[in-house]
Amino acid sequence: MGDRHTWTAAPAAAERARSVLAAAWSCAVTAEGGREEFVGAHTVAADGRVLLHVPEDSALLAAAICAPRGEPSAVLEFADVAPVPLRNRIRARLWLAGWFVPEDGHLAFRPTRAVLRRPSGTVVLDLDEFADAQPDPLATAEATLLTHLADAHPDAVERLTRLVEPDSLHGAVRVQPLAVDRHGLTLRIERARGNGDVRLPFHAPADDVSALTERMHVLLTQASSTACPRALQRQRTDGDG
Repeated sequence: MGDRHTWTAAPAAAERARSVLAAAWSCAVTAEGGREEFVGAHTVAADGRVLLHVPEDSALLAAAICAPRGEPSAVLEFADVAPVPLRNRIRARLWLAGWFVPEDGHLAFRPTRAVLRRPSGTVVLDLDEFADAQPDPLATAEATLLTHLADAHPDAVERLTRLVEPDSLHGAVRVQPLAVDRHGLTLRIERARGNGDVRLPFHAPADDVSALTERMHVLLTQASSTACPRALQRQRTDGDG
């Protein structure tokens, strides 16, 4: 049991920020004193630059064309929302400050500052590291993977709680998958008051969905050989009563 988890790495901040960018469907832009929400309108270049496709009558496009030196200041905000219904579904927020440049029919955003906020804290990213980082290989598939796990395999989620320390499950009323990346799976433990997150690291990184399947099977096998936590047993009994 002592060696069941030998890989404990987690995504670096720059990689986490690039994953937020890769998976985000919407982008909020604050510029020229106004705020506008764009849904399904941005793409991300290999170096992390955001390419925003806006309507021809967009005030943002007009500001970019007419601004001195073509560089209006702006702040872009991206929210990382858990795909499974949970309390406090915002897992991270990414802010990029910089300016837009009209380029080949779209607006290219040149960041001068990047800030990532996670439950563990807020970090100002090094722009070179941000540009060089790659998103997690599971980032764009994560939503489908997690919703399938939660909806089709709730028994597997419950089994995985056997790998969680009993103290962390004290008072639990529901456990749901919160996040998955190549390094591990994170469970959200909801209690009557408050909630907490527990990470189950994989024994080795999963660089694609096929590898993730193998890593999950390993975790489930480990869980099957572990007794159900007493704290969860008590909670289940109390709930049934």
